[in-house]
Amino acid sequence: MSSTSTTTPVSVASSSSAGAAGGSVINVSSLVSQLVTATDTPQQNLINTEQEAVTTQISALGTLKSALATFQSSLGVLDTPSAFDTETATSSSTAFTATASAGAPVGTYNVTISQLASAQQLLSGAFTGDGTSAVGAGTLQVSLGGSSFSVTIPSGSDSLDDIAAAINSAQGNPGVEATVLQGTDGAHLLLTSSQTGAANTIEVSETDSGTGLSALTYNSADADANGNTTNYAEQAAAADAKYSISGVPGTSPSNTVTNALTGVTLSLVSTTTSGTTPTLTVSSDTTTIESNISAFVSAYNTLVGTFSSLGNYDSASQTAGPMMGNALLSSTQSQIGNAIYSIVNTGSSTYNSLASIGITTNSDGTLSLNNATLSNALSTNFSAVSALFSSTSGVATNLNSQLTNDLGSTGSIATNETSLTSQNNALTNQTTQLNSQMTALTASLTQQYSALNTLLSSLQTTSSYLTQAFASLPQVDGTANA
Repeated sequence: MSSTSTTTPVSVASSSSAGAAGGSVINVSSLVSQLVTATDTPQQNLINTEQEAVTTQISALGTLKSALATFQSSLGVLDTPSAFDTETATSSSTAFTATASAGAPVGTYNVTISQLASAQQLLSGAFTGDGTSAVGAGTLQVSLGGSSFSVTIPSGSDSLDDIAAAINSAQGNPGVEATVLQGTDGAHLLLTSSQTGAANTIEVSETDSGTGLSALTYNSADADANGNTTNYAEQAAAADAKYSISGVPGTSPSNTVTNALTGVTLSLVSTTTSGTTPTLTVSSDTTTIESNISAFVSAYNTLVGTFSSLGNYDSASQTAGPMMGNALLSSTQSQIGNAIYSIVNTGSSTYNSLASIGITTNSDGTLSLNNATLSNALSTNFSAVSALFSSTSGVATNLNSQLTNDLGSTGSIATNETSLTSQNNALTNQTTQLNSQMTALTASLTQQYSALNTLLSSLQTTSSYLTQAFASLPQVDGTANA
């Protein structure tokens, strides 16, 4: 007796996800991308971390550099003796005002003013009519001091109004103003100089060899003691100012006197009253000095704030400053602190430190200024306060010298900048090299896995063929013997 059994056809078809014969077996692009990323990411992350740290240091160093430069700018009005050579001038009288510049001699001076500088003014005789009637044609030469100009008056435009307009618009007019005044007796020409001083007299002559404008000429040589001539009455004389300072007489063509006392400008307003003795006082300008020292204290406090933000640990946010523990920051703080707290040879045992003039230290390292103490120090011993800041060993002098070195092209700041920049460039180069390596690795792996993919695809095709071939063979049933 025999029995029949059925056997399953053997299939060597690929079970690859690609499926069909001849298809891609491996997603080469995805596989290579994952392999390259796995190689690249740890290295790039390390470079990025290091570069971020260097960039933070570069930024912090820039903040420090800017803060030091800002602080240094507050020293320029304190670090030299000439910075303290600031004077102010005051007048005890309304007859004059005064200003003083650096170098003005400190002291009190008696001032008297007997005459103010004035400009000449001439009034012509009366002309018939209201200024529109003809006067005469010709050419006038008008002089003021050492300058002169010509005015041509044509026939038909020769009224007093026309003549005044021609004088005022003439090219080269150094300051003679012509005005027509109407009076009960007729029209008058008023000539007024804009320049004060005895030398600035007005002269008018006719230069056309005619006499059409002779009624408008003025020759000071023909004037009487009051400056009057046949044609003009002098309304105001050209005169110099006359004054004396501490008994020394002086004159000036202007009411602004700049050469009587070095560094002092007097503005004369009126003559002084007989029997009075107004005074000019020149003194050190302590108000400006106090303001400069106050600005220095404020600038230092701002710098301390920057030091704190860069180098301290903030317990509230649990973050450290970007330069905490940095040797450059510590060294800079120490050097500036040494200058701030130094004892300076000022020639005074009373005023030889910042604390002695009212600048004291707070618990957070900032400074406080006692204005009353500073004012008293300046009024008591101005030279000692000046030396405290501006002598060769003065606080501002030393600080400025130190900061100039630190901020210079060969200083500690520049050295650190160069070092950090080199580190940053090196890390950038590492990234470039890594990118090149990953590009090469991508190409290599793509080539390898593409070849493998081709091989596997070929094998898959063979497998498919064999599967079909075996499937076409006759099925053989086996019969068991009894």
